Amino acid sequence: MKDNAKTSDSPAWIQHRSTGLLLHVSSLPGSFGIGNLGPGAHDFLEFLVEAGFSAWQTCPLGPTGFGDSPYQTFSSDAGNPYFIDWEPLLEAQIVSEPEITSLRSLPTNVVDYDSLRHHFLPISKQVSKKFHEQPTVLASLYGDFSEFVTIHERWLRPYCLFKALKESHDGQPWWAWPIQERSFDAANEQRFDESLRETIQHEQFLQYVFFGQWDALRRKAHDLGLRIIGDLPIYAAPDGAEVWARPELFQLGEDSLPSRVSGVPPDYFAPEGQRWGNPLYDWPMHQQDGFSWWLERLEAQLQLFDVVRIDHFRAFHDYWSIPATANDARLGEWEKGPGLAFFEAVRAKFPAMPFLAEDLGLLNAGVHQLRDTVGLPGMAVLQFAFDGDSDNLYLPHNLNADTVLYVGTHDNDVAKGWYESASEEVRDNFRRYLNTSGEDAPWDFLRAAYRSVAKLTVVTAQDLLSLGSEARFNVPGTPTGNWRWRITPEQFGILRDETAPYLREQAQITGRSAVVNPMPN
Repeated sequence: MKDNAKTSDSPAWIQHRSTGLLLHVSSLPGSFGIGNLGPGAHDFLEFLVEAGFSAWQTCPLGPTGFGDSPYQTFSSDAGNPYFIDWEPLLEAQIVSEPEITSLRSLPTNVVDYDSLRHHFLPISKQVSKKFHEQPTVLASLYGDFSEFVTIHERWLRPYCLFKALKESHDGQPWWAWPIQERSFDAANEQRFDESLRETIQHEQFLQYVFFGQWDALRRKAHDLGLRIIGDLPIYAAPDGAEVWARPELFQLGEDSLPSRVSGVPPDYFAPEGQRWGNPLYDWPMHQQDGFSWWLERLEAQLQLFDVVRIDHFRAFHDYWSIPATANDARLGEWEKGPGLAFFEAVRAKFPAMPFLAEDLGLLNAGVHQLRDTVGLPGMAVLQFAFDGDSDNLYLPHNLNADTVLYVGTHDNDVAKGWYESASEEVRDNFRRYLNTSGEDAPWDFLRAAYRSVAKLTVVTAQDLLSLGSEARFNVPGTPTGNWRWRITPEQFGILRDETAPYLREQAQITGRSAVVNPMPN
């Protein structure tokens, strides 16, 4: 079949027609207040196979801070401890059922992050103490604890020390700490009391369990023939272990605060632009040692995922630089990114190039040329296609086969909400193009995506359930109330028992049903 024929100008992971489902771990069914890496996740993988999917895409897995955003984490190397499944620890008898009753009482339809934080920390600290009294109790499940600490020393030591110091300073950002603790190099030379050492051990324990459980989940995905697509934010969180540990790699002032911050200029969706506030990279400093920090960052992601979506690809060509003293993104200016030199270093390290470029938005010719030269697949979003322009790049007839087509991303409204809130002109364009009444927009979108030429098309779980805007995962620019949606056990039962056969049929008739084994890293 021609569309499935191997081509030479795109990475091996996107050589065949296939489908993926976007659902963050936090949204999975589970018994402890948030989706976790336990039975709900394993059942989800089995559903994907039953429904004809070949890939699962998730948001970043790092530990979240203020706003609970997986795109603003304390570390892109570490895992989110909230995703730990407590059942194996119950069986190992290092936690008892009464001790986790408060977690079981949390809601199953949303993530109540405030309550989760309140209950999780004291419970996990008690379990950590029990574990360190008998550190081999979980070895049969997750391997040797000391070996784990040694293997991950590069990022684990700075991250755990950062979290311990942050807790000791009541959560204050690292630039407000005493001067002798404002960088990893300085803090690592200090002598700390027993309580801080216990907190470091606690953080090590949480990462040990997270990675042990994630590795088991990923092995199951591979056994089922599924690949996992991850997500890497281009920028590091300002109050995170990465900036604290390597401040020389960022545009910081003498006061340790960013001198320039990230964002995007005004566009149709944000007339005043967006000021994200992340410190910008000192790219010449990165280039001096061959981008080693970035290569290590990517390598850590490929220990979690088979393919990594790199957020805000255009910033590698040019990025919007805003003075840190300015609260208005319109005061920024374009600066040159590392360009092709960066990706030459990446290709030398990762010849298979298991990456996806997030290249959405208004782009210049230089960005397109960089992506084409590098040979990375880009993205298209079907919700952006119906402005009435037949040349719209996101319309199915204009797509390139080596494109990952999304109905919507984590930042978009769900399909039903999109249709209901769109203008009548846009709705009319949608109906006429797809030759549909618009009464079932989520499934109209899905069928159109499956029938497109895009090698990989990705849909969302909310749309499979025809949910409205109440199920939207994130509204960009709003600091609170996001990332809370979860699929309930009842909804998951509908997907598994009622929806999976139809999805498999759609995959079969559009040539997307073959399960593709993941590329080795």
